[in-house]
Amino acid sequence: MSSSSSIRRDVGPFALMLTGLGSIIGSGWLFGAWRAAQIAGPGAIWAWVIGAAIILFIALTYAELGAMFPESGGMVRYGHYSHGSLVGFIAAWANWIAIVSVISVEAEASAQYMSSWKWAWARDLYHQAPGGHGELSAIGLTIAGALVIAYFLLNFWSVKLFARSNTAITLFKLVIPALTAVLLIASGFHPENFSVGIHGETHAIDFASVLTAVAIAGIVFSFNGFQSPVNLAGEAHNPGKSIPFAIVCSIVLATAIYVLLQVAFIGSVPQQMLANVGWNGINFSSPFADLAIILGLQWLATLLFIDAVISPSGTGMTYTATTARMLYGMERNGTLPKILGHVHPKWGVPRPAMWVNLAVSFMFLLFFRGWGTLAAVISVATIISYLTGPVSVMTLRRTAPGLHRPLRLAGLPVVAGIAFVMSTELLYWAKWPLTGEIILLMVVALPIYLYYQAKSGWHDFARQMKGAWWLIAYLPTIALVSWAGSTTFGGKGYLPYGWDLAVVAVIGFLYYLWGVKSGWRTPSVEAAEQEAFSHPDAPLIPPDEAAAEYAVER
Repeated sequence: MSSSSSIRRDVGPFALMLTGLGSIIGSGWLFGAWRAAQIAGPGAIWAWVIGAAIILFIALTYAELGAMFPESGGMVRYGHYSHGSLVGFIAAWANWIAIVSVISVEAEASAQYMSSWKWAWARDLYHQAPGGHGELSAIGLTIAGALVIAYFLLNFWSVKLFARSNTAITLFKLVIPALTAVLLIASGFHPENFSVGIHGETHAIDFASVLTAVAIAGIVFSFNGFQSPVNLAGEAHNPGKSIPFAIVCSIVLATAIYVLLQVAFIGSVPQQMLANVGWNGINFSSPFADLAIILGLQWLATLLFIDAVISPSGTGMTYTATTARMLYGMERNGTLPKILGHVHPKWGVPRPAMWVNLAVSFMFLLFFRGWGTLAAVISVATIISYLTGPVSVMTLRRTAPGLHRPLRLAGLPVVAGIAFVMSTELLYWAKWPLTGEIILLMVVALPIYLYYQAKSGWHDFARQMKGAWWLIAYLPTIALVSWAGSTTFGGKGYLPYGWDLAVVAVIGFLYYLWGVKSGWRTPSVEAAEQEAFSHPDAPLIPPDEAAAEYAVER
């Protein structure tokens, strides 16, 4: 049986907050403002505000869950507690895909920024293409691969080493983005740029473009870092206070920085570059460094080149730590090999899980060779991973009312409902066919689940299916609506723009109600209540699936 007892609780509330902030301010700040401006023009500022508001609603539901179950890899466990093994597996798979791929994209970001260095060999690291779809060369991929290995090694010897190095890196990462924004505004700010539209026309807010920017420009991807404090809850002191503190503070601070950076980027682009092509035609391989060079701030460009290694590397190290704990959590759900739940007795980290994530990170490097392409994929996978949190937290209020909740969120039914509906909208805003492609990616792992069900003799399979029908139906429904939706969001036009947003909201609300109603009192919840009764002062960490079944059947 896997155990959490050997996971160390070495991370204090401030360090936990810096972990979240360090995950949020990664490569997103280096590229997000550029991609958002390409898609939405000056409306990109609103995209960051809207994105932050949506993520805050989603994050608050996970804050209650993380404080309630302070365990490592908790993000992949909550659906299992509320709806059983099938929902737990789909949710965990989506969440793991969304997080493990970030390790690769952070390494790609550093290599891509190097392509603006003055040496000839560096300029060949990245080959530009329209719409942010450029690719790293073989040498660029080699550098990215070396960075992934460095992230791995820095996490191989305990979470304490990770937390200490991350604190120093995060403090550095806070100073550089703020300094960059202030210097760009002071050195070459053009207020008239805010009047230029996406394609060079007079700017007017294109609401659909703003929404698309929220979904795929790297905004959702950037804010996804709020998950890191939740996944490291098992290492936290006093999780009931430290987790909500870490989540809310990291989102608020990051939002202020990202909005400032977006304003600086829009105002700093030379007017002649916008004259003919507008924002959609602005292509940079190293956006802020390229702007600094244009403005004659070579020393700032040099500083940005340094930070382009440090900022993504801090996030890469954070995600290398959290993804290992996610596989650890999935093993405890009973749907992955036992070896992935093994925690090193001396260093306190799940090393076999780290090796798996290292291999998967290299696969993402090979298949998605540019920041823009991989960031869009991660964004949609991230949105799908958000779906079960709001449903799970409300279900557990009904099926496990007696469990101790260090954080009991006021107005949770409203907060959770908004979080689920907005997650559904985000999935639609990502545009067809990307929405359908990532939904397909979510179901390709089902044979793994079926293998473990067959291995168990299909134990309680009918009940697992009953708890999962809402999610099984939800994914193809959203894919169908995305395909049939307005041409504004890549669909066939069977739903006119405006009405499509309303239809998606109604669908999201109905599936939210169905999902909450489908939850049941799982063996994990039964076992958790038994543990809470026997050890009332201990952190509430349900046992793994086999132990939970055994405890309930005794």
